[in-house]
Amino acid sequence: MDLCRLLSLLSVAVVASAGSLVLHEHRTHAPSGFSSKGPTSDTHVLTLRFGLASHNTAGLQEKLLSISTPGNADFRQWLSQDEIKSFMAPSADAVNAFNAFASANGLNTSVVSPYGDWISVTLPVSKANTLFGAKYTNFTHSNLAAPITRTLSLSLPAELAPHVQVVHPSTAFTTTQARLAPRISKREPNATIPAGCDTSDPQNSITPACLQALYNIPTTPATQQNNALLITGYQDQWAETADLQNFLKQFRPDLPSNQTFLRLSIDGGINPQMPHAGGGEATLDMEYAAGIASQVPLQFLTVGGQLDFPTSLLDTTAFLASSPQPPTVVTTSYGDVESNFGASLAGKICDGYAAASARGISILFASGDGGVNGNHDDGFDCELFVGVFPASCPWITSVGSTIGFNPEVAVNFTGGGFSSFFPAPSYQTSFVTTFLKTIPADFPGSGKFNPANRAYPDLSLQGWNFLISLNEELSDISGTSASSPTVASMISLINDRLIAAGKPALGFLNPFLYANPGAFNDVMSGHNSGFDCPGDSVAFDAVAGWDPLSSLGTPNYPDLLAAALAA
Repeated sequence: MDLCRLLSLLSVAVVASAGSLVLHEHRTHAPSGFSSKGPTSDTHVLTLRFGLASHNTAGLQEKLLSISTPGNADFRQWLSQDEIKSFMAPSADAVNAFNAFASANGLNTSVVSPYGDWISVTLPVSKANTLFGAKYTNFTHSNLAAPITRTLSLSLPAELAPHVQVVHPSTAFTTTQARLAPRISKREPNATIPAGCDTSDPQNSITPACLQALYNIPTTPATQQNNALLITGYQDQWAETADLQNFLKQFRPDLPSNQTFLRLSIDGGINPQMPHAGGGEATLDMEYAAGIASQVPLQFLTVGGQLDFPTSLLDTTAFLASSPQPPTVVTTSYGDVESNFGASLAGKICDGYAAASARGISILFASGDGGVNGNHDDGFDCELFVGVFPASCPWITSVGSTIGFNPEVAVNFTGGGFSSFFPAPSYQTSFVTTFLKTIPADFPGSGKFNPANRAYPDLSLQGWNFLISLNEELSDISGTSASSPTVASMISLINDRLIAAGKPALGFLNPFLYANPGAFNDVMSGHNSGFDCPGDSVAFDAVAGWDPLSSLGTPNYPDLLAAALAA
């Protein structure tokens, strides 16, 4: 074959190859704060995860709404792992198409999810760039200890495009700053703990006794051992037994001071027990879980791989899916802005939480600590109306924050607003419709959010100046990351009573919560402009009834328990 003929055939092959690719994900540029350091080496080995489209997520969502809605014939008939797999598993066509593609290109695959919808492939960057029309590049960020490898564009072969929902890592950019707690302040050594609980006075602090009094939470120890409350720990946040026991001695002397927790680990997560190893987030979550959920069995899931928050979330959903005896409640105090994930990846992670919720697990997330600005509350990037994920996922329960007593006020940093990705779920549409009527026609924020999408949070609770014992010192910590574990603890106590009465656990909470607005204290004032942004920045205002700061309001334990037992 002469050279001209060969070049002509090669040219045709290249055109055919390029034409067989379908654009899947694209960004015009990396998010603010990320800097390109040039193309990743062709020989760098990259592990890609392919999220295959589950064959019936719509059916799972419909079923989840049915079994979590009071009054339905199948109410709280939570699904088995096999029943969930029948919805979540990819179709045979999807599996066959992916396996054929992998075999034709010499790729070794491994299934990394219990439902078979996530497949891992390891390959050199040069091959990834060729197969997926990508340009993998090294990016740095001031919050990252090492560069990450991402591409601004990724395409899929035409035969895979209908079957692959997401590829990761590709166009998702998150940092190691997914913790939501905005600030910690140390108490002076030997300082007297203030008697007052009203934190609208900055000298006052919240303790378990404050929360018990405000929300009528009982101090009676739980009795059911098959009712675990799990706290997640990401990005080298560790819980110290010594701190927990010091906290209980001081603030719950009626409980055994030797209480501990079951350590669980995925992705090589560790939880060293040594002086000054405790993290503020893990400490807060664990101490208020123990301090409120009196003697409920506690678990701490420590997740390694701190450079990639989306993978940590995916592996958490896989853990919850595969656990033979899952917890009944999970609380998480981490998140990032939706746009950093992208719609495809956020959607697939959210599907994983829907599957876990369908097992009868109540999954709670802190709603974010940047007000209406997502994680951009820096005093400069104000009035952004940015959603936080996973708080914006419709299949979890999102918790905002309040401050003060008589009345409680939605605190300015509480994350709240509307998702850019997820449509509004049916359980909240009437509430949101009523709220939208309170917004003036000339509201400056109009056009910055989609009122037809998922609104969050779903409820709220105190979130300012929680006293913790951190590294043997008392500190105040604030954020929706204080509110979420406290609400989770209340749910665990209700589950204890339900299980003792021979009833199923609460499971996915939202339809039940929205069906019982009378179990909440309405929060009617507050403005979530952010802690560092000016107070007159455009944001949402709390009003009578539901609003995207305090949502349904703060829970009154006896009323919520009564509603749970009666449902």
